[in-house]
Amino acid sequence: MKNCLLIFCFLIGFFGGVYGQESSSLEITGYADAYWKYDFAEQPNINTYFANDQNSISLGMLALGVKKTTGKATFVGELSFGPRGQYLTLPTGDDTDNSNSFHIQNLYASYDFTDKFNMTAGYMGTFIGYEVISPAANFHYSTSYLFGAGPFQNAGIKATYAFSDKISLMAGLFNDWNVYQDLNGVSHFGAQLSVAPLEGLSTYLNFLTGTAAGGKDDYTSGTLIDLVAGYDISDKFSLGLNAADYTLAADGGYSGVALYPKYNVSENIGVGVRGEYFKIKDVEGVTGEAYTTATLSANIKHGGLTLIPEVRLDTNDQPVFLKKDGAATKSASQFSIALVYAF
Repeated sequence: MKNCLLIFCFLIGFFGGVYGQESSSLEITGYADAYWKYDFAEQPNINTYFANDQNSISLGMLALGVKKTTGKATFVGELSFGPRGQYLTLPTGDDTDNSNSFHIQNLYASYDFTDKFNMTAGYMGTFIGYEVISPAANFHYSTSYLFGAGPFQNAGIKATYAFSDKISLMAGLFNDWNVYQDLNGVSHFGAQLSVAPLEGLSTYLNFLTGTAAGGKDDYTSGTLIDLVAGYDISDKFSLGLNAADYTLAADGGYSGVALYPKYNVSENIGVGVRGEYFKIKDVEGVTGEAYTTATLSANIKHGGLTLIPEVRLDTNDQPVFLKKDGAATKSASQFSIALVYAF
């Protein structure tokens, strides 16, 4: 841990010492979060990627990032520390491997060949989905099932061309999901079509396909089609959408849709709802589970600090949750409160 921090400080000093006529100042960013969650059945229900621990004041993660632009070239690096950075964002160690105390969230470089054409290579947060790993970039603290289905990160090389200020296209070659090294070679192809047809409306059609090192039976072998959209209806009201369909190379997969209406009560207070339907596809006569969730959250901000109280209700067409007495049930509910600080 100490050596990792020394290396990180060295990188900050090195890039901070680079200067020139076309060099920007070094940007240092970061975020940290902690939370408390209470399941009303006092059971470990609703195990999404944020707010897992029951009735515990728990840590999320601390992330530190640097960004430097010199001329047309930009470098971005970000490390995360803590339980989520170590165990819940891949690749990770495990709870018996104490030597892995950090995780690389981002490490990539990009170059603007022209005002319209850019290329980027390295390890990057995925272009798939509406929600992201950083709690500072999500309105809701607990995450959707679509987010949990992944991917989280993509290592690879991609090119982006802006046809206009309203239309752009990205295409790239990538490793398996969430890995630094692809053991079966660069194995995935991905693309993103971005269209902004109206003021305040942005849409992203995403595509990712390939076969992982584990073969066609591996969960990351298949074809994923994903739609993300956001519309600022007014200064106070906005609506987000995420819809996805994933087909495994062998058989199965998932599909789902989530809506994100949000209302800004004031500059520092917002209220939002996430409604989601998530279905695991049937395989060889076995019916896949189907989740329906409703999440109500508020964001109360002061400077870089955000307080997120949240109530969530999940239901399933099968009894996958637990009551207080341990009996199976089709629904679960929880309350959580999180503190997120970003700079």
